[in-house]
Amino acid sequence: MSRIEELIQQFCPEGVEFKELSVVAEIGTGRSNGNESTDNGKYPLFVRSKFVKKIDTFEFDEEAIIIPGEGGIGEIFHFINGKYALHQRAYRIHLINNEISTKFIYYYMMSNFKRFILQKAVNATVSSIRKPMVEKFQIPLPPLPIQQEIVNILDKFTQLEAELEAELEARKTQYEFYRNELLNFEGKEVEWKTMGEVCLKIENIKWKENQNIDFQYIDLSSVSRENNKISESQTINLTNAPSRAQQIVNEDDVIFGTTRPTLKRYSLITSKYHNQICSTGFCVLRANQEILLPKFLFFILTTTGFYNYVENNQEGAGYPSISNSSVKKFPIPIPPLAEQERIVSILDKFDALVASTSSATEGLPAEIAARRKQYEYYRSKLLSFEPLTTNH
Repeated sequence: MSRIEELIQQFCPEGVEFKELSVVAEIGTGRSNGNESTDNGKYPLFVRSKFVKKIDTFEFDEEAIIIPGEGGIGEIFHFINGKYALHQRAYRIHLINNEISTKFIYYYMMSNFKRFILQKAVNATVSSIRKPMVEKFQIPLPPLPIQQEIVNILDKFTQLEAELEAELEARKTQYEFYRNELLNFEGKEVEWKTMGEVCLKIENIKWKENQNIDFQYIDLSSVSRENNKISESQTINLTNAPSRAQQIVNEDDVIFGTTRPTLKRYSLITSKYHNQICSTGFCVLRANQEILLPKFLFFILTTTGFYNYVENNQEGAGYPSISNSSVKKFPIPIPPLAEQERIVSILDKFDALVASTSSATEGLPAEIAARRKQYEYYRSKLLSFEPLTTNH
């Protein structure tokens, strides 16, 4: 019998009482706006995001749970103990009963709140919530020793995950350093050419000649900024093709998002999307493989030098972009193919260790994914309670 089971058997063998949040907590929003934040602010400012801003003034000094009122419903939770400010469309949940652990309710909400909200929705997603919905969320109230034991266990899981995340970030920084070093040919005897000189021309789709054919369409939102892979696409044909669905891409093409280019939307086209269509919001780079490996070209787009060039050559303040012709003027080194293969091999190994892909089977991302799955399983188990039977 586990320690938790022993405590349940000791304190609440007949089940636990459930109550609505409104009975045991103060629930409300803040008065601050995100544009009031400052980089060096003294206090945390919780907005409708997983990212916490800073501000010079505070509204509350307490222990509380913070959730967004819009966006990320059931996905974003913050725990705070101290002074903080709060956005107008974010909710604070402050427990007013000393026999209830705020951290315990924080973990319980992480495990169960999204399911509760979706049951109230008519759609598969919920874009916003209102105070009455939060107030009606029911929470279990096991005795405080049980709450504290569960919090101790889950805190250890959380700490381990944080340590792995920190190590992954350190590895990524190390990888970026070596990647830039491997791709730095300044001062070395190597031929330099512009991207336009080493890339072949591409074709545009002739829709009238393909009016009965379906294609997969890759637009800017299709490319994941987490792992540079195409995460989704839509089926189009002559009748529903967006006006920007023009460029034919082939396997091994490299596409780079020229709209808001510093968002770093780029991808290497796989066989799945060979002879498909992409948006004119991408610059399509088709390497002349007699002198340039597509994967070497792909890695060139990851360098600090390329993005410094992009930042200096983008146009437009509110919605910046860079022209295809400007991208193709970027000078790149052209070492022998054998040297390109050597560099690509090294960078592929680094990439495998830090790749943020759900299919990763090695390296830290895979370990973090496994730990997170294990954590969510045990959290669900630890936070499952039988309701108190009233007719026992």
